[in-house]
Amino acid sequence: QVQLVESGGGLAQAGGSLRLSCAASGRTFSRYTMGWFRQAPGKEREFVAAISSDGTYTPYADSVKGRFTISRDNAKNTMYLQMNSLKPEDTAVYYCAARARGATTSVNYADWGQGTQVTVSS
Repeated sequence: QVQLVESGGGLAQAGGSLRLSCAASGRTFSRYTMGWFRQAPGKEREFVAAISSDGTYTPYADSVKGRFTISRDNAKNTMYLQMNSLKPEDTAVYYCAARARGATTSVNYADWGQGTQVTVSS
């Protein structure tokens, strides 16, 4: 099992930026595909972005493409999500996930963090 802890959420104005971090436990972090997901009130959890173990494959949801950037530092066991040009519709609880068990864009990951709230005001 991989333990994940998100940080960096908060309040931002539309057009602003936030950077989320996801710290992972364990010595095998570098082996895992990781992902970011989000869930707004009353909605299902949705895919935001994912990153392969070596960082070379990074799919994004169409709604964030060109605005968000996913990255990872395997030496620090940490994954990041740089969010620019934020919109009110980006407001959600953001979750990091580890060990995809199927398609990287699905919610079928083995491990999840507790989530961090991102609120974007207009």
